[in-house]
Amino acid sequence: MNITQILKRRRFALIIGFSSFIVACSKDNSDPVPSTDLSTFVYDMPADTGASMGGSVDGKTQRPFYTITFQFSTQNKQVIRNKVDSTSLLQKGDWDIAFTKEYNSYVVTNNGTVAGTPGYGGPGKGRLVIVEKPYDQVIEAPAEDVFQRDGLAGVGWDNGNGLGWFFYSLNNHICVPIKNRTYVLKTAEGKYAKLELLNIYKGNPKVVTDLFWPSPYITFRYYVQADGSRNLKSTK
Repeated sequence: MNITQILKRRRFALIIGFSSFIVACSKDNSDPVPSTDLSTFVYDMPADTGASMGGSVDGKTQRPFYTITFQFSTQNKQVIRNKVDSTSLLQKGDWDIAFTKEYNSYVVTNNGTVAGTPGYGGPGKGRLVIVEKPYDQVIEAPAEDVFQRDGLAGVGWDNGNGLGWFFYSLNNHICVPIKNRTYVLKTAEGKYAKLELLNIYKGNPKVVTDLFWPSPYITFRYYVQADGSRNLKSTK
């Protein structure tokens, strides 16, 4: 075998090896949501990562967390830093949910009639109902009387009352998302949607044991029924 043939074989082996590496990387970084899912998946959305409750350390400042609003149809995120932002941005119908309070862990709908919530005084028609079913099994929104009877402005820490999206321990100060609990809501425009809140820690880890794991980086998925009906089947 001459030197030209040896070089050709080596080049071919390198091409095959590199192709295999690309395929392997593609598999490792695949979207965790199946391709048959019509939902929108938001992964590691940075909330107010500059605030801290335990002192000004690691580039963070001890102060209240800014409110983060999010619109389902455009995936537009807004940061509410002060009263000027609040006045100009919150009393509008161009956002559907807001991430508020400590570590942006309290998720609130945009409803203009609920005092004490970010959208109070605006045109928002949001409301939220907890459904004790896995996300994919929720295929229809509850009837209007259920929203009127059981509707909530938002969800946060479940302290045993069944009305939150995560458990929180005062011993280790770690948030643990509740599985198989889905949040059916009305958008600011009054359309039906479903929401799965998956994590508040960077990388969407299955288990967190480190109090200082980077947060809040919020991972969630949602599906909005554009035709206004209560049909929430989100798979093809």
